Amino acid sequence: MTDRAPAVFEVLESSQDRALKQLPGTRQEPQLSLPVRSAKRTFVKNVILARLCMQQLAAIGECLEPVVLKERMVLQEPKRPVEHVYFVESGLVSLRVVAAGSMLETAVIGYRGAVGTSFLWGGHLSTHQSVVIFPGTAHRIRIEDLRRIMKAHPEIKDHLFDYIQALTFQCVQTGLCGVRHHREQRLASWLCLASEAVDARVLPVTHDYLSSVLGLRRAGVTETLIRFEEQGLIRKMRGVLQVDEPKALEEKACCCYKLVSAAYAASSLRALKEEQAS
Repeated sequence: MTDRAPAVFEVLESSQDRALKQLPGTRQEPQLSLPVRSAKRTFVKNVILARLCMQQLAAIGECLEPVVLKERMVLQEPKRPVEHVYFVESGLVSLRVVAAGSMLETAVIGYRGAVGTSFLWGGHLSTHQSVVIFPGTAHRIRIEDLRRIMKAHPEIKDHLFDYIQALTFQCVQTGLCGVRHHREQRLASWLCLASEAVDARVLPVTHDYLSSVLGLRRAGVTETLIRFEEQGLIRKMRGVLQVDEPKALEEKACCCYKLVSAAYAASSLRALKEEQAS
């Protein structure tokens, strides 16, 4: 069962968020402060919500429910009805294809994105499993409420479509990456994408997890991470990996990292140009 947070748009800080702030090398970005219908001020870190104008944000804010994302919490299961869209504020969600006892991660979703947007293509059932891998917070909204609000504010749908285009590209590129690129490139790319998705250099991830989502032998993952550490790119600590040299790690990554990162950046740029034009 999903834990309720105190109130919509209040800043929710999980224990993981506090831990990230205390560790060295964590990037702290300013959050967007927006006024809403009450005298309170809201802090929105989710990129999709932050792009909305005050009127759109007020409309959608009426139906948003703050939730706490706990590690290993399953937000959606494949072939099950999609009931909510989750706008991630902090933490990381793994988007996976599950079949015949096997699992393949196709994307990671952080504060730039949302979980459950497949309903926009007309589908009623989820095609992926969505699992929280780094704890955090989100705002969720019922599908029927979001549909109703988008009819009154079609610009919200446009913002979601911009995001879905980037997410779809990431899913497709991940499939190519898995069959074309070698272990070191794929591992470096995952670390870079995850770090970017949570906007932090400290990643609470284990060798076992990296082995499972990338389909690599655990021994091979360990060997590669040791090599990265010897080169000063990362630092391994109990239960976490810290990226010390992000630029150098990006050079180790395959082209998939830059292509996926550019897709999300292009999505943001389109939204910014639309806002300036209006």
